[in-house]
Amino acid sequence: MSFVWILVAFGFGFIAKQISLPPLVGYLSAGFMLHAYGMTPDPSLEILADLGITLMLFTIGLKVDIRQLLRPDIWGASITHMSLWIIFLFPLLTIAAMVVGSVYFDLDMAQCALVGFAFSFSSTVCAIKVLEESSELKTRHSDLAISVLIIQDILAVLFLFSATGKVPSPWAFALFALFLIRPLIRKIFDSSGHGELIPLLGFLLALGGPELFEATGMKGDLGALVMGMLIAGLPKSNELYKSLISFKDLFLIGFFLSIGFTALPTVDMWFVALAFCLILPLKLVLFFFIFLRFNFRARTSFLSALLLANYSEFGLIVASLSVDQNWLGSEWLVIIALSTSISFIFSTLIYKSAHAMYSSHKGFLSRFQRKKATQSLVYEPLPNAEILIIGMGRVGNGAYGELTKEFGDTVWGVEVDQQRANQYKDLGINIVWGDADDVEFWEHLDLQKLKLVMLAIPSVTEMKNIIYQLQHSGYRGRIAALARYEDERKELIRLGADVAFNYYAEVGTGFAEESRHLVRG
Repeated sequence: MSFVWILVAFGFGFIAKQISLPPLVGYLSAGFMLHAYGMTPDPSLEILADLGITLMLFTIGLKVDIRQLLRPDIWGASITHMSLWIIFLFPLLTIAAMVVGSVYFDLDMAQCALVGFAFSFSSTVCAIKVLEESSELKTRHSDLAISVLIIQDILAVLFLFSATGKVPSPWAFALFALFLIRPLIRKIFDSSGHGELIPLLGFLLALGGPELFEATGMKGDLGALVMGMLIAGLPKSNELYKSLISFKDLFLIGFFLSIGFTALPTVDMWFVALAFCLILPLKLVLFFFIFLRFNFRARTSFLSALLLANYSEFGLIVASLSVDQNWLGSEWLVIIALSTSISFIFSTLIYKSAHAMYSSHKGFLSRFQRKKATQSLVYEPLPNAEILIIGMGRVGNGAYGELTKEFGDTVWGVEVDQQRANQYKDLGINIVWGDADDVEFWEHLDLQKLKLVMLAIPSVTEMKNIIYQLQHSGYRGRIAALARYEDERKELIRLGADVAFNYYAEVGTGFAEESRHLVRG
């Protein structure tokens, strides 16, 4: 990618950041701007875009619980939504053809179904980016949204198979044997240390999966997802995930830029795309009520629906294939690209206020929650808890060890990762599995006894959400937080934290305190 591409991408991403938009909105705008000025995509751009999607699917697989995908409520909700959305768009496109009279809406039933199918997908890229920025990849609504996205991705792959007439090789059945080499992969990871071999091995597996699947006539993207799922749960899977995140984010910039080169839009196309974005709230509402129908909690349903209220890059793939097969006019590829880009803005902006929105409208939204979901909402008790440590990673675990020396059983940890919480319980640590972003988590506690809440989590966005929930719940105790940078520390203090420690500075101070006696001795 040339210097000009990097400069323009950074410039637009920087501007988006300054006006409180996510940088990816700037990258999308940069792609359309470069196209409008007559620039042609560099061959390396497509390579970066493909690599970004491959790494994204691989890292999604690292977080997937296969048992979750097999649940009837997961695949049932996914298929129900896609079917109802396609049915909903049929009369809408017909009415648009009669009222607007645009040539774009002169579609037969098969074409209406294709357009509805393309618009029924939600964006994996957008949802994952939003969840990563808010550190919510281990929450219940994250599990639900990602599971739905994976079901959608699988359906997209099945469509590509059926549309192209490409039949998998008989050797495709041999791919099931991949799960037999999981112990070998674990040994290789354990012997690779903690340096550059870990991300290199990650690239090997992420790129090797698609190669294997392509060789057997399967879709390569599915191979990246399956290879990630193969490794999920291994001791070093989290370390691998963290080592690949920066690479994935960098390469995905190529994907966002490439969207702008699908075609140059006309004014009419912009209006059609905006019209499709105006019905995104209906997509959100449909997801919300379908999730409720399948007995999910109101909060889980609402937050998951917000994450899925967008259009998808897979819709572009479906549209691109349909154009190649002459099933749709090329203008629909541009319209879907524009709609997808605008929907990213809608989704990322609205999710910033997701937790505050739910807290403010909790009474109304909870009315629609089914009785079965209400009965399943059981929180573990926290007897004698006076100090809560939110996030039991390395920092939280270290703080727990020090505080229990002085305050004993009044110190409790809260962990959103259920597997990690269970592991700590087995070690005899006072810990509960819970989501501190959830206002209902705080409402079940005796906040009068609680004296201190310590936020030992990496995301400033999540800490701000928790501070808001504490204030909204009537908590009057102290709040301590961690910050990596001085501007983050000041913002947390401004929002209500009593103390915000600069992580890097405090580590140095603590290190010196622990080592001082070595000189004196």
